[in-house]
Amino acid sequence: MVIFLSKFSFLYCVLLRTSDIIYLQGSDFMRLKKSKSKNSVSYSVIEDYTLNGKRTTRIVETLGNLEQIKIKAKDKDPTVWLQEYVKLLNEKAKEDKEKILIRLSQEGKANLNEQVLFNGGYLFLQKIYYDLGINNICNSIADKYQFHYDLNKILSNLIYSRIIYPSSKLKTLEVSKNFLEQPNFTYNDILRSLEVLSKESDFIQSELYKNSLKYSKRNDKVLFYDCTNYYFEIEEEDDFRKYGKSKEHRPNPIVGMGLFLDGDGIPLSFDVFEGNKSEQLTLKPLEEKIIKDFNNPMFVVCTDAGLSSTANRKFNNKNNRKFVTTQSLKQLKQFLKDWSLDLSKGWHLSGSDKTYDISKLRENEELINKFYDKIFYKERWIKENGIEQRLIITFSPKYQEYQRHIRESQINRALKIIEKNPQKIKSNNENDPKRFIDIISTTKYGEIAEKNNYFLNQEKIKEEEKYDGLYGVCTNLEDGVEEIIKINKRRWEIEESFRIMKSEFKARPVYLSREDRIKAHFLTCFLSLVIFRYLEKKINEKYTVLEIIDTLKNYNFKEFKGYGYSYTYTPTEITKCLNYIFNIDTSVEIISYKKMKKFFKETKN
Repeated sequence: MVIFLSKFSFLYCVLLRTSDIIYLQGSDFMRLKKSKSKNSVSYSVIEDYTLNGKRTTRIVETLGNLEQIKIKAKDKDPTVWLQEYVKLLNEKAKEDKEKILIRLSQEGKANLNEQVLFNGGYLFLQKIYYDLGINNICNSIADKYQFHYDLNKILSNLIYSRIIYPSSKLKTLEVSKNFLEQPNFTYNDILRSLEVLSKESDFIQSELYKNSLKYSKRNDKVLFYDCTNYYFEIEEEDDFRKYGKSKEHRPNPIVGMGLFLDGDGIPLSFDVFEGNKSEQLTLKPLEEKIIKDFNNPMFVVCTDAGLSSTANRKFNNKNNRKFVTTQSLKQLKQFLKDWSLDLSKGWHLSGSDKTYDISKLRENEELINKFYDKIFYKERWIKENGIEQRLIITFSPKYQEYQRHIRESQINRALKIIEKNPQKIKSNNENDPKRFIDIISTTKYGEIAEKNNYFLNQEKIKEEEKYDGLYGVCTNLEDGVEEIIKINKRRWEIEESFRIMKSEFKARPVYLSREDRIKAHFLTCFLSLVIFRYLEKKINEKYTVLEIIDTLKNYNFKEFKGYGYSYTYTPTEITKCLNYIFNIDTSVEIISYKKMKKFFKETKN
């Protein structure tokens, strides 16, 4: 079978089972070959190419015998025509526009264990990796330690694999072989590098921050902080992996992670700590590191209520630092709680001097619909534990409806527990449906009952209804309420970042036991998140996390030995967007080795 293909043709063929479609590249040099037989002389165009490191030749096109060439040459001298034709082919080859001759056989067999499919999605991540200068950071570390393995290659592959093929460190070595550029390290090299990465984690974060300022403008005047933890599938704790309050309610030892994001949702810094350490104690040390290593002494820190201790507020109430933190209304002093729950007076809307009585918004459907997307607020300055701060209370009909919907679902679950499985009612937390269930274990005469009676506590339900739609924030900022609400609303980004690391990046389970290697593992997760967030920004956050990752994972190419690569991914709006933004156009029918190497080089500039 013979196929002619052009790199700029939009024909895309698929030959099933009996043969594959093949696209051939142009060579650096094509020339004529004359073959003599007993009765005639025939001509063909041949080219040089390299296969498995050896130079050889192949036929590009069979031109026929002299009589056939005369027909093609028409009025020209056949010798002149041949020379001009070969020259034209070489010129087209230089422009990557030549049509290429391919010979296929339906009897051709696949070579055992020969890899032909490779992933190129990592190229977009690689471009950001090098633009952020992480390779230079690795080179600085390598100069310091004088080891012989390629730290830059190892770290980059750990990051690309964490995003595209998340797996254990041992498996990472195998999946790295899916990339167009092959790994040049061993599993033992990975383990050695983890020890070094752990030691140099602070240096890497500090240098990355400095490099990122050259890469793009950073909104580092507002920082978001939160904590999560990761469980380990072990039974006994050690010096680092400790029993603590697991976010997943797992009865396993855990380690905690504190993470700072900047005002645009780009990760700024992180730390990993023992699983039994209070999260409230982790904020100050990491902030001090940012102030020192990042030379960033003035910023606003936004946290949730769990991290808003008095000590943390005081720390961010000096040296021009500020805080915005969620305030639990239930934990306010009684007079402040009463003021917060009073819906009849003192409420405002942004941009208006009027005050509102919003008590009727509780039940009036017409008013709820009218003000559904509005946020009312009231505020006052308070002095608590030696700190002067603004207490801002907001009310949103939309948030009220959301809370009612959640509680209704919890009440229904509580009723099912009473009906089907009351023995499960033991302990509960503030968000557990069982908090609405009460137990009577005595008769009306005060005697011990033979059987427990379970019922819904209506008083507790009514008490919670008082807080529907209300939300509290404390801050020492003097900015407009609308700006403070806007800052606090963006806390969802840090929660999403934790979700990405746990779900898409599969940061857990962790198949490591040494503390230094565990810390290095989370460093690679942190760096992966940084690069992925920048990738999202580059494509304008138009696509979901899963859509982007699936696109990178399926951005594959088939190699035709000695010739080049052909794309096998399905062209979509995302691939088109990525190709355009990164100037890596792989949607042509054939990409020569020379062209692909150019892409490699461009992503590392």
